Amino acid sequence: MQLIVGLLTVDIFIPAASSLKEKRAIVKSVKDKIGNKFNISIAEIDYQDKWQRARFGIAQVGNNYKFVESSLMTIFNIIDSYGTFQIIDHNFEFI
Repeated sequence: MQLIVGLLTVDIFIPAASSLKEKRAIVKSVKDKIGNKFNISIAEIDYQDKWQRARFGIAQVGNNYKFVESSLMTIFNIIDSYGTFQIIDHNFEFI
């Protein structure tokens, strides 16, 4: 049996956020939407004290590389479709 761990990091810029409270509302919305739809782990892993920046770490485990890759790509596309922020950078890793 093969174990595949897929990791996706996504850095975002939130130009409309003028406070940590506004930023956290957007971050929570993304985490809830993605977390409820997919069997993954998602967390804000950097820039917690910056008003307009966030970095998400998303992990998924499976036994099929194509499934894990496809799932993380779908998640990335959902995050990219949000109109309230811009993706600055992203990275896919598979272990």
